[in-house]
Formats: sequence, structure tokens, C-alpha cells
Amino acid sequence: MLTVLLTRHGHTDRSEPEQYLGQRMPATLDARGRKDARALGRRLATVAIDRVVTSPLSRAVETAGILVRGRAMKVESDDRLTELDYGAWEGHTLDEINQLFPGEYEQYERDPATHNVGGGESGYEVVARLAPLFDELVSWAEASGAKGSERTVLVVGHSSVNRIVLAMLLGVQLNDYRRRFDQDWANLTVLRWPDRASGPRLLLSNDQSHARGIKGETWG
Repeated sequence: MLTVLLTRHGHTDRSEPEQYLGQRMPATLDARGRKDARALGRRLATVAIDRVVTSPLSRAVETAGILVRGRAMKVESDDRLTELDYGAWEGHTLDEINQLFPGEYEQYERDPATHNVGGGESGYEVVARLAPLFDELVSWAEASGAKGSERTVLVVGHSSVNRIVLAMLLGVQLNDYRRRFDQDWANLTVLRWPDRASGPRLLLSNDQSHARGIKGETWG
């Protein structure tokens, strides 16, 4: 059995006003981001975690480091978890995008699965890099324990990437990934595979109750 604890990096120094941060713009956690990551870390402190896999972008790596502080474990960086490439939109707010690229946001809203955002990536291009990663994680869980045993992986990603992951894994039409799923900063989303054939069940989505002091495994 595989359990994936999925989160988005914490709030950054470029999050207010909210900008499109993909692969190019440097951003680091601010005080709020570090505080929220510490709260999630406390929530997960008693949860057994076998692996930690993060996007290589600094805001995600920093979040992952906070989450596993005090654990003797390696944080694995995987390029496939890098945020969607927003191309020319990088670093711009929505108001700026509407001024600089008239009509393009409406195209993105209509068809995020195939539209190359700002000349960057489409949703399907992100799926092409994410699907092998999650297939590998399922295979690892199958191979690394006795039948019926559980393996848990903490995955630290980004807003669009995580929502694409959820649509991909749960069989939701990719065009709906932005409408159907939210991924706020330092949230907790939990997916569990009873086995490969059954596919994952969504046990928790975009939960932030750790900000209110909730700790431990609350997803059953």
C-alpha cells in the first residue's frame, strides 16, 4: 500500500500580490511560509514517512527541509515536480497579464489542458513528466515491503503541478484541474493506493487544520 502526503510549498516573498511563479522566478519562503511549514511539520511529526520527494525549486526544497526537521532522512529532489512553465507570464500578476497579453488568460481558462501558458507548458506536457514519477512510487512501494505493508511518501510540489497530479490520478478531465482542485500554501492532501489496480483514493484534500493546532494522522 502506498500513501502520498502531498503539499504545496509555503507562502513566499513574491506571493503578495500573487504572481505566476513557475520555473524561472526566484522566490523564497517568507515568515508566514516558514510558520505554516512548521505547523505542518508538527502535524506530521508522529507520522511514519519513508521518503520525501520535492520539486528542485528553492521554495519547495526549503519547505521540505522544514517538514522533515529532526528526522534522519534524505530529501530527494525530482525535476518532474517542477512547477508548470508559465513562459512569458512568469512574475506577472493577473492584471498585468490581461494588459500585456490580451485574451490569452481566457484561452487558458477554456483549455488549460492543451494551452501553452505564456508560450510555456500545457497541462498535458506536465502530465507527461508526472505520470512516470507516480508510477515509479507505486512500484517502489510494491517492491519495498511485504504484502499489505504501508509505505508513505511526502511530496512537496506547487499549485498547478499538484492540481494536475490530482486530476491525473483521480481520473478527472484535465481541462477541469483548475476548477475542481485547490492547493493552498502548505496544505495537506492525502492519497492512498490499496493496490496498483485499484488506483488511489483521495482521503484528504487541501486541508489546513494544522494551522489550528491539529496534529497526527487525521485521515484514517
